[in-house]
Amino acid sequence: MDNNKFLVGLIGADIQMSKSPALHETEGRHLGLEYEYELVDLAARGLPPTALPDLLNELESRGFAGTNVTHPCKQTVLAHLTRLSEDAEMLGAVNTVVLQDGERIGHNTDWYGFYKNFERGLPGVAKAHAVLLGAGGAGVAVAHAAVKVGIEKLSIFDQDERRASTLVDQLNERFSGEVAKPVRDVGAALATADGLIHATPTGMRSHPGLPIDPDWIEHHHWVADIVYMPLVTELLALAKQKGCRTLPGGGMTVFQAAAAFELFTGRSPDTERMSRHFDELWRVTA
Repeated sequence: MDNNKFLVGLIGADIQMSKSPALHETEGRHLGLEYEYELVDLAARGLPPTALPDLLNELESRGFAGTNVTHPCKQTVLAHLTRLSEDAEMLGAVNTVVLQDGERIGHNTDWYGFYKNFERGLPGVAKAHAVLLGAGGAGVAVAHAAVKVGIEKLSIFDQDERRASTLVDQLNERFSGEVAKPVRDVGAALATADGLIHATPTGMRSHPGLPIDPDWIEHHHWVADIVYMPLVTELLALAKQKGCRTLPGGGMTVFQAAAAFELFTGRSPDTERMSRHFDELWRVTA
């Protein structure tokens, strides 16, 4: 096997606008690698999420070193893996699969991406209480990162109440205390919160709109979004209009991509260079 040649990809739905191929491939070239990143789009292929096991078989047969996994496959992929990293097992969600020596090893770099992005983009914000929208695959990772970054109390809302409650139980068990609680009334929770973290597909180009009533956002809130297509979502635009500090999802994308790149290749990427390239990609396509 050529140690400088890597074929990797991204499995998900409605991902044709993803910046991941350019981000990964350019960093690969900087490191002297022959590195190809392919989009495996369920929507473009007209496939349901249940096609995931066949797609994984296809990638293995084509010699892929690994693949990223995004909505709607981050949790369903678990059943089709050989084993999980410690982070992925703890979070119950996978966004990176390494295909190596006949094994499918699931990892989660989302939590690290959010953690690093929050540290860099929202220094000094109040962290006594935040509201998290979304307890799916990305929401699970973001919730753990939020507690690790210092948020003391996390109110979690999901349309699926059972999913929110499961995440709350997981957080309280892992962090040995009442760090999280499920909520149904997001407006009431935000009335006493310092900030809002959005971790649902709402706001993506394929799922436009606001995830909450605009009147619930006030100027003292900080607002973090994990969506990065578009980089400034309707939620972030609203928050900016109200004078809030905001955190786009682009930084999370860069840091999780850098961690995935290292898992695929064993090479350490330059995260500052990747961040600059990500900004350039958005200036070109804006």
